[in-house]
Amino acid sequence: MSSFQNPNPDELAGTEQPFVSHLMELRDRLLRAIIAVAVCFGALCLYPGPGQLYDLLAAPLVASLPEGTKMIATNVIAPFFVPLKITMLAGFLLALPVVLYQAWAFVAPGLYSHEKRLVLPLVVSSTLLFFAGVAFCYFFVFGQVFKFIQGFAPKSINAAPDIEAYLGFVMNMFIAFGAAFEVPVIVVVLARIGVVSVEKLREWRGYFIVVAFIIAAVITPPDIVSQLALAIPMCLLYELGLLAATYFVRSTRAPDDAGTEPPSQSS
Repeated sequence: MSSFQNPNPDELAGTEQPFVSHLMELRDRLLRAIIAVAVCFGALCLYPGPGQLYDLLAAPLVASLPEGTKMIATNVIAPFFVPLKITMLAGFLLALPVVLYQAWAFVAPGLYSHEKRLVLPLVVSSTLLFFAGVAFCYFFVFGQVFKFIQGFAPKSINAAPDIEAYLGFVMNMFIAFGAAFEVPVIVVVLARIGVVSVEKLREWRGYFIVVAFIIAAVITPPDIVSQLALAIPMCLLYELGLLAATYFVRSTRAPDDAGTEPPSQSS
C-alpha cells in the first residue's frame, strides 16, 4: 500500500530531459530551414530580382498574346506583392533540398536501418519528381495551353490577363503536375507498408488509366493537349512505380520479415 501512496519520485526521472532535447533539436532544425529559405529569397531579390522572375514565369503566356499586349494589374498593390510572392516561392523551392535534409536528419535517428534505406531514396526521388512535373508543365504544357486558348478567343476580345489571376492559375497547375508526378512514390509507399500488394496494383492498371484521364479532365484546362500531357505521364509513372515497388519491397524488408534472423548462440 505504501508503494501506491508514496510513488517512487525517480519513476519519471530522465523523461523530461529527452523530450526537451527533442524540442530543442526540432527548433534548431526549423530555424536552419527558415534561414536557408530566407537566404535564397534574399539572393533572388538581389539577382535576378522579383520583376525579372515574374517576367520569366509569365513568358509562356506573353508569347501567345498578340504583339504589344501586356498583362494588367487590377489591384493597386499587386505590381509589388505578386512578384514578391513569386520570389518567395522560388526561394522556398531553391532551399527545398536543405529543408528536406533537416527533416530527414530529425527523424533518421528513430528509424531502423531497413527503414532508412526506404525513406532517404523516397525523399530524394519525390523532390526530383516534383521538380520534373513543374518543369514539364512550364516548358511544354503552358505553351500548348495558351496557344489553344488564344486560338479560340474571338477577334473582338483584347486579351489582357490579370497578374494575380495568372499567378493563381500557375500555382494550381504547378501543384497539379508536381503532385501527379509523385505517382511512383505513392505506389512504392502503398506496397511497402502493406496496404496493397504489387500484384494487386498490376491488376488495377486499367482502373488507374481511367482515373488518370478523369483527373486530367478535371484539373487541366478544357483542351486535349493539356489533358493528354497530364494523363499519359501519370500512366507511364504508374508503371515506373510498379517496377520501383518490386525492388523496394524486397530491399527494404526487415531482417525478421526476410527470414534472415541471426542464429542463436549456443551456451
